[in-house]
Amino acid sequence: MEAVSARAHGYVAAVALLALFCLLPLPTIRTPWWALGLLSALYAGCEHVVRRRFGGTFYPVLLAGAFLLPPPAAALVPLPAALLSPVEHGPALPRRVWRAARPALAVWGAAEVHWALGGRDAVVAGDFPYALLPAGAAVLAFCLILTVLDGGIRAVALGVPLGRAWRGLLSRSLAPVAVHGLAGLMMAVLWRSPYGPVAALLVLLPMCVSWWVFAQYHRERAAHQATIRALVQAVDIKDGYTRGHSERVGQASVMIARELGMDDDRVEVLRFAGILHDVGKLGVPTRLLRKDGPLTPEERRIIELHPEYGHEMVRGISFLGEARAAILHHHERLDGSGYPYGLVGAQIPECARVVAVADAFDAMTSTRSYRRARPVQAAVTELERCAGTQFDPRMVGALTRALGRHGWHPTVTADETPYETRGGQPVSGAPR
Repeated sequence: MEAVSARAHGYVAAVALLALFCLLPLPTIRTPWWALGLLSALYAGCEHVVRRRFGGTFYPVLLAGAFLLPPPAAALVPLPAALLSPVEHGPALPRRVWRAARPALAVWGAAEVHWALGGRDAVVAGDFPYALLPAGAAVLAFCLILTVLDGGIRAVALGVPLGRAWRGLLSRSLAPVAVHGLAGLMMAVLWRSPYGPVAALLVLLPMCVSWWVFAQYHRERAAHQATIRALVQAVDIKDGYTRGHSERVGQASVMIARELGMDDDRVEVLRFAGILHDVGKLGVPTRLLRKDGPLTPEERRIIELHPEYGHEMVRGISFLGEARAAILHHHERLDGSGYPYGLVGAQIPECARVVAVADAFDAMTSTRSYRRARPVQAAVTELERCAGTQFDPRMVGALTRALGRHGWHPTVTADETPYETRGGQPVSGAPR
């Protein structure tokens, strides 16, 4: 908010005024203040624990407030949490106002939709499955309002283009908020039952356990990403001429995998494979990686050991799965003239055939110490020429179709140097 303070502060002020407008009917409605106070304190406590221990936001109590309280009263539930929670980065005042106004508007909108569809009576009567309909509509309204507000702050404060400011926000939030909404509905129904609020609080116990499991998964995933980043940075430092190559090979591998219709888990594995395919270069002498002239046969044999070095380095990293096979075999060729084992055709793992095409494509479209970058179309033509002998035609076709739809913007990864012909290089321009 500091970088674009005037626009950001104006946007936050407008959202805050809108939230205050939603509170205007409060003096004229019958508000169960004890329930409002209990839900507000409970939400503040849950937010403190969740943000401190797990990260993220805990919505079940907010949505329970939308199902139990009149809309203006429900909008007050997030205020104590916003005022009491610490602010890590300044400026503190607009950040606190944003933390209060954003969820207040969302829960107000959810409560309005829920009450308009008769959700209050369904909750009081415990009328299932009818109670799910207004609750689902309220959750959708909650997500839509958060999406509109978050996209707006991204566009105004962060300068994200309007075409991308809201992209993906709703789809990413709908499923987790729906789960929180179901828990909030269970809280509301138990709250209105003869067992009272104490029974409603029990709903939070399994939610907290599931949240902890979810947080552990994300921490493990973050650790995986940190491991990969560390390995890639080490390769980039050692082989400065190809800096950024690994990430782009990962991107091209993902394009091929998606074009082939692979599931999301496998696409992620292919991304890892592309990013780490050259990690074995850490075991190759730096003078060979940065040599400008042609390699001698002995030097080439040393460099051709890098797939085996890489495979040994990642052997114990279990989450990589079949990516380890891609690291070992991405320099094999369909005609059996590749390395390290000279595998032929279908003997080469599919993931390695994907990475081989992605690797060669980026190598040709990036400037190296021994030759300049080729245009994308020239690289595609070369891949098609070598399809069936060096590369799998399916992978080449998938990359070609993906490039036709999404395009490619290669980055020059080395300083411009005079063109030199390297004796014995594969015709595709694949890297050493």
